[in-house]
Amino acid sequence: MKLIRNLEEFPSSLRRGAITIGNFDGVHRGHATIINRLKHHANAVDGAAIVFTFDPHPVRVLRPDEAPAPLTWTDRKADLLAELGVDVVVAYPTDLKLLSLSHGDFFAKIVQKKLGARAMVEGPNFFFGKNRGGDVGVLRTLCDESDIDLEIVTPVQDEAELISSSRIRELIAHGDVAPAAQMLTHPYRIRGMVTHGAARGAQIGFPTANLDAIDTLIPAAGVYAGRTYIDGRSHWSAIHIGPNPTFGENLLKVESHILDFDRSLYGSVVEVDFISRLRDILHFESKEQLIQQLTSDIGAARRIASAWPAPP
Repeated sequence: MKLIRNLEEFPSSLRRGAITIGNFDGVHRGHATIINRLKHHANAVDGAAIVFTFDPHPVRVLRPDEAPAPLTWTDRKADLLAELGVDVVVAYPTDLKLLSLSHGDFFAKIVQKKLGARAMVEGPNFFFGKNRGGDVGVLRTLCDESDIDLEIVTPVQDEAELISSSRIRELIAHGDVAPAAQMLTHPYRIRGMVTHGAARGAQIGFPTANLDAIDTLIPAAGVYAGRTYIDGRSHWSAIHIGPNPTFGENLLKVESHILDFDRSLYGSVVEVDFISRLRDILHFESKEQLIQQLTSDIGAARRIASAWPAPP
């Protein structure tokens, strides 16, 4: 899979393929359905399956105060799309010049001239161009006039409602990582740099990796079972998000206690998957009560690990 950030570097050999345009934040099951149809059309035109996405989300440029916290960083998004079978991800640097293009100019300059698309796949809620001026009806007309095959994919729905990035974002913001994972193609993941903390966990026998500089949505405060990825290897973990009221600390922290691991990680960038929420943040009257609860949390994490398929 190729990740391209500049269309001036787009190889001519990749033109005349099938494209889909969107944010693809989180890469969920609805996105996977679009990609499946994208691959079908790419095969039909004997070309590449291309995802054109935006970096950052257009709202972060136009209305930064209203921009939602992202669910994935660009390289992670590209990896998830590659796993679904995409050949090329174009992570276009979003700027006012791009966002000022009318829907007609966007179609002519990006879809036709730069990418040379022969097929397109989109969802029914697709909009493009300045002020979202183009919808799927407009896109249909433009594609018909340009001899580009267009398929509009029916949205994927579970027993409740449509699967969407905004719905997943809401679940994660409330700590409901397990139902969110059922809508995603993989469990929800964050990344951060390991920094020095107060080392209170190590002092009571439960050392943690303190994560900072997290650039995606942080789940709600609580304790979770999950996996920490270090140098590409997965380790089961008990993850604490939130303050530490037992020690009078009110700042939100993200800490991962990595099971059966004792190597220093300071300065490393690690990734953390969230599998299951174990409990809320609690205040304990004594250090002994805290140790007892942490022991219980780790036991719960081990039970979940034993029932979970072996991670990659």
